[in-house]
Amino acid sequence: MKHVKSGILLSTLLFGVSGCTSLPASGPSARAVESNATVKVSSVSSKSNQTAGIDYALVDINAAVLSAFSEMTVKSFEGGFGGGRGGAPVLPLGVGDVVQVSIFESQAGGLFIPADAGSRPGNFVQLPQQTVGRSGSINIPYAGEIQVSGYTEEQVARVIEDRLANRAIEPQAVVTKISARSAQIAVLGDVRNPAKITLTEAGERVLDVLSEAGGLNSPGKETYVTLQRRGRSGTILYDHLVKTPAENIYVVPGDIITVDRERRTYLAFGAAGLNGRFDFEESDLSLGDALGKAGGLLDGRADPAQVMLYRVADKAILAKLGVNVSHFKADTVPVIFRANLRDPSSLFALQKFPMEDKDILYVTNSDSTELVKFLNIVNSVTSTAAGATSDVKSTRDTVRAF
Repeated sequence: MKHVKSGILLSTLLFGVSGCTSLPASGPSARAVESNATVKVSSVSSKSNQTAGIDYALVDINAAVLSAFSEMTVKSFEGGFGGGRGGAPVLPLGVGDVVQVSIFESQAGGLFIPADAGSRPGNFVQLPQQTVGRSGSINIPYAGEIQVSGYTEEQVARVIEDRLANRAIEPQAVVTKISARSAQIAVLGDVRNPAKITLTEAGERVLDVLSEAGGLNSPGKETYVTLQRRGRSGTILYDHLVKTPAENIYVVPGDIITVDRERRTYLAFGAAGLNGRFDFEESDLSLGDALGKAGGLLDGRADPAQVMLYRVADKAILAKLGVNVSHFKADTVPVIFRANLRDPSSLFALQKFPMEDKDILYVTNSDSTELVKFLNIVNSVTSTAAGATSDVKSTRDTVRAF
């Protein structure tokens, strides 16, 4: 009878525990991940329309996935602003510039060169320096107010000559820019010497002005360069800027360049050797590198066939892989990439699959680990039940003795 009761107790525990999720765990099981996937791209043909709180796609890592994600999409300065090829941009005069105008006449006795001028270095007069005011103009004697903002020095000189043609003797004008306060850009953020930089006619590119600002204070692989121009903005990774000459475009007056460091990190949970947040530091990481950095798999707990990588991926890339993205309305899709390390060839794939900032690496427990947890609970419950019976008997015997 005692054995029958023990059998009933064990059966009841088995039935009760197997039907719930009360067993301790560090994350979702492989079955839960697969059963709740909205879309699955797997080597095993299966369909499921079940959804969780957040719809996601489950994608097994294979050769097709590697080819799609090895070419990481980056934003572009060249595509967004142009200006990567051809000559340097023209720097017209603008408000705040200081200019000087010299006027030549072919002979003495004209408007600016008196007949009794005597010995002089040349038949010209040099007017006082002028600052281009908010109206964008300067004043020339006998020519009046002349609009110069937005025009080059040569264009302004031609206007002055035309205005003086009926007064001076074959006038020729030379306009010189003394200081170019309107041709400045700002370089801010994580550089050694944030400053306003004055552009020259030679033309400066993005890397030129970053160099003038003293260079970066942070690792290039974790540094982003943002260019703001006329209400538009573009951001690019510094390393990509250095490696792609076409992205090193010319800057123009009024540009604002901001340099920011964004630490690249990923999280590791589950049956990995170490759990927590890990830095990419100054290198790019593959999934294999990230797994090694997190201590690999725990031999006594992990299911090597269920190594999961959580990421929000671009919908267009997934569509190229044949993933049905019609279930997702946004431009990005929550994806769980799954690697099966029981397959020897998958270890090569791990070394080629690139990690991205804010990825989450999760290693599931094996079924045997879950079974051991359950048996420990059963053993604890049955041991407690036997102990309770013994305590009741001892108490009863003590009462009878009195």
